[in-house]
Amino acid sequence: MTRYLLKRLVLAVVVVLLVTVVTFVLLHLLPGGPARGVLGVQATQEQIDAFNKAQGFDQPLPVQFWDYLVRLLHGDLGDSYTQNSPVSTLLTERVPKTLLLTAISTLLAIVVALPVGVWQAVRRGKAADHVATGVTFLLYATPVFFLSLVLIIVFAQVLPWFPAQAAQGDTIGELLSQPGSLVLPVVAGMGAALAAFSRYMRASTLDNLAEDYVRTARAKGTPERTIIWRHVWPNSLTSVVSMLGYYVPVVFSGSLVVESMFNYPGVGLLFWTAARNADFPVLLGVVLVIAVATVIGSLLADVVQLVIDPRVRVKGARS
Repeated sequence: MTRYLLKRLVLAVVVVLLVTVVTFVLLHLLPGGPARGVLGVQATQEQIDAFNKAQGFDQPLPVQFWDYLVRLLHGDLGDSYTQNSPVSTLLTERVPKTLLLTAISTLLAIVVALPVGVWQAVRRGKAADHVATGVTFLLYATPVFFLSLVLIIVFAQVLPWFPAQAAQGDTIGELLSQPGSLVLPVVAGMGAALAAFSRYMRASTLDNLAEDYVRTARAKGTPERTIIWRHVWPNSLTSVVSMLGYYVPVVFSGSLVVESMFNYPGVGLLFWTAARNADFPVLLGVVLVIAVATVIGSLLADVVQLVIDPRVRVKGARS
């Protein structure tokens, strides 16, 4: 198990490094470069050359990346061109707010999705199952930005129940003190996760309902409710829990879109602002955070799978 975890950690570091390389190269190949984005379209060629020299953009790309990597290893993500602040400080302020939104959306999605998945599986092939399946497919296929737009139009303009702008504040406590302003961003963030987890739970429950131990329990006269909630439910959770880690990066990335739509003061809004201003250090920092979150989510999923499924543990030992 230790060897397996070490291999996964090494692979995680390689993935983060590759993502950093690809992002760095792509950003520096964009037309205009950061100088035009920071100085504006009216900047003269002399001003652009001076900016590039001051920031080291006149050096070959491998030299620029090596300098960035050395600074990264020392915990220096650079300074924002437009916000006059270190990128690490901006991320430290914004990441907890994004994690708050992601955690609330994911937990609520799971609380709703798991019982819905079981409810659908028990009613497989019936009208209620078909309706619920159609709704979840529609929800899963709807882009986050479109769902956010629909929520704003319906629940902030047509029915003015909630504000269109998300909660604002410098601390988590200030954000939580405005629960009404968190409703629409949380619902928008729940959409895809709710649909995905309900589908996973439905499929897992159907697999377990076809197992021999369920037929044996029914033959003994065990009530159906007892079979579902005491035997099928725990076994069905195994695959869903292992999928949670893989889905965390998806929910995290979705939150970035939600933040820009509702003006939520998290990493997503920071990324959107940086993209408009070609603020390369901030863009690289945000992409790095997303890459690390993706790798950690996958690693946690593997560890959970390793703990709850003995078959994976044996296979890992053999490898």
